[in-house]
Amino acid sequence: MKPEQTLTVTLPVDLVERVNDKVSSGAFHSASDVVREGLEALIGREDSLDRWLRETVVAGHREYLSDPSKAVPADEILERIRRRKRSAG
Repeated sequence: MKPEQTLTVTLPVDLVERVNDKVSSGAFHSASDVVREGLEALIGREDSLDRWLRETVVAGHREYLSDPSKAVPADEILERIRRRKRSAG
């Protein structure tokens, strides 16, 4: 088990209520468990975003720099996004 350290945090009342609801529902053993899982989810999301930026965005930019004729106009990209949102919604 990893070493642990106590940390005191201040949360808005609505977040404290949500934490308490999670614990009282039995989904979590303690408030620390709720916060721990939330932080792990945040770290996972940040890691995923960082990976996407490095692997997809940077690679796409390099591809553009090597052959600008492959570029897709911004209005076409926005239309693709709108279509995806419509089909998902």
